[in-house]
Order: sequence, then C-alpha cells, then structure tokens
Amino acid sequence: MANGKKSADNPRRPGTGSAHPVPVTQVPSEPAIRVLVVDDHTVVRDGLSVIIDQEAGLKVVAQAANGRQAVDLWNEHRPDITLMDLQMPLLNGVDAIREIRTAHPVARIIVLTTFDGDEDIYRALRAGAKSYLLKDVRRDELFHCIREVHAGKYFLPPEVAAKLAGRQPAVELTARELEVLRLLSEGKSNKAVGAQLSIAEVTVKSHVRAVFSKLNVLSRTEAIAVANRTGLLHT
Repeated sequence: MANGKKSADNPRRPGTGSAHPVPVTQVPSEPAIRVLVVDDHTVVRDGLSVIIDQEAGLKVVAQAANGRQAVDLWNEHRPDITLMDLQMPLLNGVDAIREIRTAHPVARIIVLTTFDGDEDIYRALRAGAKSYLLKDVRRDELFHCIREVHAGKYFLPPEVAAKLAGRQPAVELTARELEVLRLLSEGKSNKAVGAQLSIAEVTVKSHVRAVFSKLNVLSRTEAIAVANRTGLLHT
C-alpha cells in the first residue's frame, strides 16, 4: 500500500474520528399537579398527603387545618387543586370556597367530606366547588377526579349528582340551550362554545343564563350535574 493512503480494510476506530456525537433529545416531563389538602383532622390530612405524593404526577404543597388557614395557604401557594373538607373551625369549607373563588375565579376546588346531604352538596357547588366527593371514595377515583378537575372539567359521582338533581323540578331546554350545555359539560369556555356554534360570546352568555334560570342553579357544575341526572344531556 502506498504511503499516505488509508486502507479500506482499516476503518477508523470508534472515538478517534472527527464526527460529533449525536445529542440525545430529552422530552421534558409534565409538571406535577400541585395540591392543597384542607381538613381539621391531622390523621386525614397526613393520610391524604401520603397517598397523593405516592401517585405519579401529583404533589401536596401544603396542608391546612381550618378554612381560614386554607384561604391563607391558597394565596401563598396558588395550588392547582384544593381538596376541601366542609365542617371545620374558624371558617367552614363552603365559606372558604366562596372566599377563594371570589378573589380567584380560576381556583379549582374539590370537596372531600363525610357529609352527603343534598343541602351540603347544593351549598358547596353554589360556592364554586368543581367536584364533590365522599371520604370513602376509592383511591383511583380520587386521582381521576383530581386530573379531570385540573383539566378544567367537572366531576360528580352518580350518587352525588342524584341527590343534587332530586331537588330540581322537570325542565325543558331549547335545542340551542342543550347544545350550549353539552359543550359546557366538555369543559369549554363561553368563547370556545361560541366559536364551535358560530355565535357571538354574548349570545352564549345569554343561553347560559337561561339554562341556569331554568335549572335553578348558579354554577356550571350544578347545571351539568342536574342535566346528567335528569337525562337532559342524553336527549
């Protein structure tokens, strides 16, 4: 072989060439859903915190022992989800929900309690809760609820929706009102509903007010619960 020439039988050894290594692209993981746990019983708070922290994608950022502390810690941590008990000292759960939601309408709050009376459910949802769970809820259902509410949806177990709907008289909605209600149940905003139906946002708001009035509710959560229980969304 002539000097200065490289033989095809002697390929370049790995690591000695001039080619740059191909960088490995790392896909960033989704940030964990940050949870505030509110309950006046220490063992409940600690137990919930343990199981939530064990679930991938969820993280407890603070615990509150009463409603007043819940409001303060919400303002401090701005959690993605709040699990709120109802009967607590200093400030009860309903009033805490109302205070948080009045100042921060984007707050996503899930009631987690032992009280299953229709009036308890009614008052909590009117205050702005996005879901209402009982403390005997299965772990997987709790995690599912947290993720659904975090995604902007509403979550009411059938037995809770049944109690709430039992307070409502039979109603009839127009075809357009039903369309709007169906889209609201999918978590869509008024603007998104208007875009999908090709109507103005102010018109959507008018339909929403009409739905609320006919169903005798004050929130989307209540409206969707009543509609599901009475079969309005299945027509």
